[in-house]
Amino acid sequence: MGKPDQGRDTVDEIVAAWQRELPAVATLELELTKRATRLGALLAEAANRELAEAGLTKAEYEVLAALRATGAPYRLRPTELASRLLLSSGGTSNLLRRLTDSGLVVREADARDARSSWVRLTDAGVTTAETAVRAATTAQRELLAVVPESTGRVVADLLREVLIALGDTPRG
Repeated sequence: MGKPDQGRDTVDEIVAAWQRELPAVATLELELTKRATRLGALLAEAANRELAEAGLTKAEYEVLAALRATGAPYRLRPTELASRLLLSSGGTSNLLRRLTDSGLVVREADARDARSSWVRLTDAGVTTAETAVRAATTAQRELLAVVPESTGRVVADLLREVLIALGDTPRG
């Protein structure tokens, strides 16, 4: 098998196929969607290998990372977690149950509001979150090492512009 064409990617083949079969769908939207999805999948695959070695699922990692990113005392309300992670309340409850059973989080009553509670990282949860975030980041950095930093910066800035134009801005 010969060397792949350095000027083309997998998405170019997908677009070319649609151009032959149904030209009206071989659009910029298709290219953006496929490339964003493909990049996300490659980065997730690199991170997921590290998470599996740490015994964490992607969803468990996301909860731990969200809590760790809040800073001490590393806590959020379950509804805030669900909102940040785009999870249902049932999905969040299942994750929190597993993480509680693993000793990585605790659920605490809100002293000011008996109807509410907090989810907080335990000391083991903080350590696990930090280890997992570092490992996932290193795996993604190694994957992207072949991309010039200036190219990565331009792409990140352009993606931000697209997301802002689509209304994806902070909710607070």
